[in-house]
Amino acid sequence: MGWLFLKVLLVGLSSLGCLYPLVDFGSQGKAGGQKPNFVIILADDMGWGDLGANWAETKDTTNLDKMAAEGMRFVDFHAAASTCSPSRASLLTGRLGLRNGVTHNFAVTSVGGLPLNETTLAEVLQQAGYLTGMIGKWHLGHHGAHHPNFRGFDYYFGIPYSHDMGCTDSPGYNHPPCPACPRGAGPSRRPGRDCYTDVALPLYENLDIVEQPVNLSSLTQKYSEKATWFIQRASTSGRPFLLYMGLAHMHVPLSRTQRSADARGAAPYRASLREMDNLVGQIKDEVDRTAKENTFLWFTGDNGPWAQKCELAGSTGPFSGSWQTRQGGSSAKQTTWEGGHRVPALAYWPGTVPGNVTSAALLSVLDIFPTVLALAGAALPPGRSFDGLDASAVLLGKSQTGHQVLFHPNSGAAGEYGALQTVRLERYKAFYITGGAQACDGRTGPEQLQDPPLIFNLEDDGAEAEPLDRGGAEYRGVLPRVRQALADVLRDVAGDRTSRADYTRAPSATPCCNPHRAACRCQSGPWA
Repeated sequence: MGWLFLKVLLVGLSSLGCLYPLVDFGSQGKAGGQKPNFVIILADDMGWGDLGANWAETKDTTNLDKMAAEGMRFVDFHAAASTCSPSRASLLTGRLGLRNGVTHNFAVTSVGGLPLNETTLAEVLQQAGYLTGMIGKWHLGHHGAHHPNFRGFDYYFGIPYSHDMGCTDSPGYNHPPCPACPRGAGPSRRPGRDCYTDVALPLYENLDIVEQPVNLSSLTQKYSEKATWFIQRASTSGRPFLLYMGLAHMHVPLSRTQRSADARGAAPYRASLREMDNLVGQIKDEVDRTAKENTFLWFTGDNGPWAQKCELAGSTGPFSGSWQTRQGGSSAKQTTWEGGHRVPALAYWPGTVPGNVTSAALLSVLDIFPTVLALAGAALPPGRSFDGLDASAVLLGKSQTGHQVLFHPNSGAAGEYGALQTVRLERYKAFYITGGAQACDGRTGPEQLQDPPLIFNLEDDGAEAEPLDRGGAEYRGVLPRVRQALADVLRDVAGDRTSRADYTRAPSATPCCNPHRAACRCQSGPWA
């Protein structure tokens, strides 16, 4: 209780500018057999088809494609959920939302976050002697002790939630409605020009808000500079490190720096994709310069593209969810169709992870937690079950075996939040509830209970166009195994140590450096 009080006190002091960066880069000496470093980069709303190495139609990811050629590419890799907060909570805990309590997104006014009794990847590595840094989007709670600095990260620089959760003037980018930016207000504003680049968001460095409103056009460069700084300082300290980066790309609003704006007339999404690719390339280059032989870099995404955003959304590649789109609605983000959770994934570690390898192993963001701990020689937290598996044998080229069963929870389109409504069993996928998210045309697919479930053979039908005949022998052979797998996991969850997130909202939880400034307090829209 005393430590929790101290945490809250520190948050209060930070608003007065009383604290300096918390990270201590003190050297412990370079001991033999040093533990590996980890750089985890999580893209936001990136489609499987946005990676050129996955989809030949994409020409804007030259750095990522090079990483794929030099490392391992996963073609059957899945987010743990189809929206931001649940996916990120699963990455940091190795547990589905039914266990860790995070089943849907947190808001600007959210009092809670990832439950404090859940143990994060950063907390385990911190106890194992690692320096830990987080740069970018957090979206697991920002109020009180839910801030990243209190969840195992020595250093934090970023925006605590999605960067569309603030006011902006940018036309056509389909944000929550907010008052127009005041003309000429603030030191970074010029009357009548560039107003759209400033949004009512807090940019944190550790516990201090260092910029608000945030200028989105300079955010990518700031993330690159902070990532470079952290990698350099951590590498020279002699201690192993974890850097977790939650990119702003490819979430709306799509912002381009001046250097990427000369993309020869490229559409906003393509230009932003190039900017993201350049940012990842800069981070990889820094890793190569400073700690190439001892650093494992993992790139993936939090969910599929946000189809509601029309031309500002990415590509699902061949995973079109045709059965659902015929009913209406989107089959991408917020759904359990392949386009909602099958994401790009790359592993890069020269000399350890074999190069130019494509793996078809069924893997998930859930696996990052146990795999990193295994490679670091750290133990899993006791007294709880995990849904991820140690995929280090796959990464080292010694196995092609991933999950036999994977569960896809509802994240917003249909059914109860967090419910395991879709079951992946080897090449088969069974839907107990179907439904679409809002599509570009404004339609939302109807929620439909499927009893018995719809089952697709993804090996033959990656577009999920035609379910198996419920009266056929293939269907009858798969159905009992699907039912048993679902019953087994629900029984395990019922006996597990589970958590419940606090989704209470209160205006006082909204971070703002100066409540009297209009750009710090969005007065309308769903986040108010």
